[in-house]
Amino acid sequence: MARSLCPGAWLRKPCYLQARFSYVRMKYLFFSWLVVFVGSWIIYVQYSTYTELCRGKDCKKIICDKYKTGVIDGPACNSLCVTETLYFGKCLSTKPNNQMYLGIWGNLPGVVKCQMEQALHLDFGTELEPRKEIVLFDKPTRGTTVQKFKEMVYSLFKAKLGDQGNLPELVNLILTVADGDKDGQVSLGEAKSAWALLQLNEFLLMVILQDKEHTPKLMGFCGDLYVMESVEYTSLYGISLPWVIELFIPSGFRRSMDQLFTPSWPRKAKIAIGLLEFVEDVFHGPYGNFLMCDISAKNLGYNDKYDLKMVDMRKIVPETNLKELIKDRHCESDLDCVYGTDCRTSCDQSTMKCTSEVIQPNLAKACQLLKDYLLRGAPSEIREELEKQLYSCIALKVTANQMEMEHSLILNNLKTLLWKKISYTNDS
Repeated sequence: MARSLCPGAWLRKPCYLQARFSYVRMKYLFFSWLVVFVGSWIIYVQYSTYTELCRGKDCKKIICDKYKTGVIDGPACNSLCVTETLYFGKCLSTKPNNQMYLGIWGNLPGVVKCQMEQALHLDFGTELEPRKEIVLFDKPTRGTTVQKFKEMVYSLFKAKLGDQGNLPELVNLILTVADGDKDGQVSLGEAKSAWALLQLNEFLLMVILQDKEHTPKLMGFCGDLYVMESVEYTSLYGISLPWVIELFIPSGFRRSMDQLFTPSWPRKAKIAIGLLEFVEDVFHGPYGNFLMCDISAKNLGYNDKYDLKMVDMRKIVPETNLKELIKDRHCESDLDCVYGTDCRTSCDQSTMKCTSEVIQPNLAKACQLLKDYLLRGAPSEIREELEKQLYSCIALKVTANQMEMEHSLILNNLKTLLWKKISYTNDS
């Protein structure tokens, strides 16, 4: 006769408790293992993504190989490749083909940007600036005269910016920038670096707006790697957290944190005025109009005096260039006629082609971003008027009659309203 595991009635209760304890322990161990497994998998995936996004060593090797073989030259080459006094710090890259790092050049902080290889075709899901690794730094060729190089640059500007009378001035400005060692001559290596950089809209815009307050200053370049002025705060609002912590923060809670960790309202108003001034800088500037195709908080920063500084201008493109690239593009709906996140045209259903006219002007997109930023914590005496002006600004359309007059009027009214409120505070 088989013996019972719990032979006596007086033992049944302890036996039950023992079985219950074993079950709870197994359940605890299972869920602990599951949490460890899922957490490890998430960290592995994120680490793999990080290593794909952050390829600074590869970028440096490509550039330095070209420099050491005499293909390219520039003011940052020796520091990057020989003395190694220019080095990469924290990775800020959001795409593998656009490397972005906080860096140090000697004793000066800066932002280092480098282009990696990219697909050979042009697609509106990627950049307007395809990099062709197989022919990189192939122009100008040996034997090209300075005059011929100037003609090359002029033709490029004409295609990007349109036929404008002051393009020769811009060509001369580019040659001054290209002369990295300031010896009065542009070497072949410097010309190859300059030509590669001129394919990048951000570099071109930095040169055009080099005297403007809200454009980061160019510190140097080597090939199509360039170093720009550092910005203390690299996002319009919020706090920077390690990516491991970011994984476990819900998006709704993250937005609340962003709104919580913002400067005081007068300082936000000063930053907002800076953005409005930058919109003025790119709206019908000295070499044509530029379109801001990704106005998001991560692309805007500010310094310790709360002056706005642009962090990423790669999606600010010449209007002429964008129109040429998007017109006659096949489309099924308006969703097929978008560049970046903010430059939208309409789909002509009769021809199934994208039209060339961008629907929303830069100012309307800037006001959309600033709406929640400025209204939260706004002084009660101006909140109603501020809200009214912001919504009028958001409603601006490029196709509206007298758009330019409305654009200037709304922009000036907003700046005046904000300045009046903060002009007598310490934050101004």
